Amino acid sequence: MLTLAVDHRVAQEIDRRPHAVMVGSGFGGLAAAVRLGARGYRVTVLERLVQPGGRARVHRQDGFTFDAGPTIVTAPQLFEELWQLAGRRLADDVTLVPMDPFYRIRFADGTSFAYSGDVDRMRAEVARFAPDDVAGYERFMAHSRAVCRIGFEQLGHVPFGSVGAMLKIAPDLLRLSGHRSVHDVVARFIRDERLRTVFSFHPLLIGGNPFRASAIYCLIADLERRWGVHFAMGGTGQLVDGLVRLIRSQGGRLRLGVEVARIRVEEGAATGVDLTSGETIAADVVVSNADSAVTHARLLPEAQRWSPGRFQRARSSMGLFVWYFGTARRYPEVDHHTILLGPRYRGLLADIFDRKVLAEDASLYLHRPTATDPSLAPPGCDAFYVLAPVPNLAGGQDWQTLAEPYRRRIAAMLEASVMPGLSEAIVTSKVTTPLDFQDDFLSYRGSGFGLEPVLTQSAWFRPHNRSSAVRNLYLVGAGTHPGAGLPGVLSSARILDSVVPDARVTA
Repeated sequence: MLTLAVDHRVAQEIDRRPHAVMVGSGFGGLAAAVRLGARGYRVTVLERLVQPGGRARVHRQDGFTFDAGPTIVTAPQLFEELWQLAGRRLADDVTLVPMDPFYRIRFADGTSFAYSGDVDRMRAEVARFAPDDVAGYERFMAHSRAVCRIGFEQLGHVPFGSVGAMLKIAPDLLRLSGHRSVHDVVARFIRDERLRTVFSFHPLLIGGNPFRASAIYCLIADLERRWGVHFAMGGTGQLVDGLVRLIRSQGGRLRLGVEVARIRVEEGAATGVDLTSGETIAADVVVSNADSAVTHARLLPEAQRWSPGRFQRARSSMGLFVWYFGTARRYPEVDHHTILLGPRYRGLLADIFDRKVLAEDASLYLHRPTATDPSLAPPGCDAFYVLAPVPNLAGGQDWQTLAEPYRRRIAAMLEASVMPGLSEAIVTSKVTTPLDFQDDFLSYRGSGFGLEPVLTQSAWFRPHNRSSAVRNLYLVGAGTHPGAGLPGVLSSARILDSVVPDARVTA
């Protein structure tokens, strides 16, 4: 640090640390900011919205608090590591509560499966549906453990910046059936169709179709069993607020309501960003937490952008229709996490991912955070969000016209299944569609999770964490390696430890 006199009256401290600019304040950008701050960088986080968090922003309405996006916290050690890097303890700022069960999966006929991390209870649940599948279930979990050990523990934070790096893991990918789909691998071990659904739905949590998502994502079953499924008291926004405090404690800065127009590139290297306001911010390192497709389509100079053909070939994850609502009564029989399956599985997913039509039926994820934290709603009330996977904007749906009729259709599904009297109980309501994902988060095709997690868009085939086109430019978030979901997004920031050079302070 160097102190200079300004106008011979004002003493001002000049920070000589190299400057790192984060474009976006989703979990990837915030985690990257903490990591680079711990390595000696002066960090500035730029967010175009008026609150931090990106998809993890918070809606507050009529006394209710709604997490806008992520609600499931797995691999909490990745958060704990960030707090340790800033010299603090996660428990000092955030209380994580384990979920039990993780989810209740309800079939269209009204039967349900309580999915938990308890080995004996899970064995009993499988036996209740199909006694002959217990042994196959245990073999599947052993397979999931092997995949998690390699795919998450060994490779989740490893950059794939070269074909050679990909070729090194090719034998492991083949041995672990990474070239097959999650559903294919589950079906090798389990015969009952309902149980095949129970143990193959996980890719939907990260934007993938279980019938074509790489079987590497079978690792999620073991990841959940070993480290649990958690909820942050006060909502996921508490994790966002905690990370912002860490960044500021490191001397970093967060600027809200500022939009990056482009990343400045000079002589093949990123040198800063231009804001839509006309301001230029110089930087030694630029990290983009924007949608990876948007980074390569809009933020880079034309010479470094993806070709139109590459955009056309890219497979985007599905869209999301999310309805946030509060009720004037409580629904104690509804679990914290409920998955309500429709009458179709494969056919519905084909409608969403392939045909891109809005089907009459739906499968829903129902989140009731007040089951764990009643403070998120007024006394005697419940807060909910219900999420329906839908086609992304490539389907051409007019969501300005369809949003309200589709919301009513979902309300009728809930009222007929697990929430009797819902229509009379609603006291507040808010809807988000793929159009909002496009407008608010600049998400390509309005997709909910960036690129679809298929093998040809994974590891080396996914946008690299270190740009291959521009020096000093790095990418984090759902659209880059290793992918979506909190563990994937936090791991993308962890990768920066091995690809971003150490900070060198100038005299």
